[in-house]
Amino acid sequence: MNVTIEENRSHPRLPDLLGAYHLVNQAEKGTPVTAVADLPAVYRSEAEDPAAAFTADTVLLATATGDELPAGCVVLKAPYEGRAPEIKRLWVAPEARRKGIAKALMAEALRRAAASGASAVRLTVWNWREEPLALYRSLGFEAVASWDRRPDLLCLEKPLERPLERPVRPAATDRIDRLTPEEVRAHASEGLAALLLDAVDSGASVGFLAPLEAPEATAWWSRVADEAAEGVRDVWAARGPDGNLTGVVTLVRAGADNGRHRGEIARLLVHRSARGRGLGHRLLATAEAHAAATGLTLLVLDTQTDSPAERLYRGAGWTAAGTIPDFAADPAGVPRPTTLYYKRLG
Repeated sequence: MNVTIEENRSHPRLPDLLGAYHLVNQAEKGTPVTAVADLPAVYRSEAEDPAAAFTADTVLLATATGDELPAGCVVLKAPYEGRAPEIKRLWVAPEARRKGIAKALMAEALRRAAASGASAVRLTVWNWREEPLALYRSLGFEAVASWDRRPDLLCLEKPLERPLERPVRPAATDRIDRLTPEEVRAHASEGLAALLLDAVDSGASVGFLAPLEAPEATAWWSRVADEAAEGVRDVWAARGPDGNLTGVVTLVRAGADNGRHRGEIARLLVHRSARGRGLGHRLLATAEAHAAATGLTLLVLDTQTDSPAERLYRGAGWTAAGTIPDFAADPAGVPRPTTLYYKRLG
């Protein structure tokens, strides 16, 4: 059976799934309750407001092909204090079990943990839960020294390998420079417009619907040049060996007095011909370094949930703050969820 995985800690189905998980969990521990309202406070808060309870974590839901609502969920907790990220709250509705949903959720959680750069992932499981325990062992989890001393609770861990990168030509062949307002204006109708057109043509959600016409792309960059002249936005562009622009990133400074410590990363674009050689990471790092050097202490951004850009930001140490369903349409006009990220500097 095909399963669709989405990240959405605000999905309306999630409270039901988490509530069912905790009610069964309480019953198995010998302290049954009949309603979510009667759960211990820490568990009740998860079921009643998962978006707040898991604000820094990755919440995945699984929907089987043909179904309208997710039938399973899992949480990948953000790492803290140098510890490995932890998988929690794996749950599949009883009527949807033995269809591969739990395995699909675990596979995606492990993939995301590896993509974030984690060297291992861990979890706990009650020793009487034979089916989940068998699944975890089949995925390579092994028992380790306990970090949770509750009786009958097993602590398991799995080492991770980071995805292999394909051989590529060195990223150093692309030179990154900060553009003056005049340079932004000079490149608006050609190199910069071409980057924006390429992004929309490749399906990236960057604020425009397809087909994006060159005059509209040029006009947008002309407005960016005005913002750069006003000191509102900084622009960096990457040039390949032939001098053509291969990527761009902008940093927008908050205008409100109480937000002068904050900036936003916007329009990080890498041309399809230049992808796969680390240029996106270099552009992002350049903007982050400049932000820190000029006194900013917090950066924010948003990106389409489950997009390749999400893997870039997670790998660069950004933290997911929440997901908004149907926040923005992709170039084809289909509403897609957006995940908000932040990164503290210094």
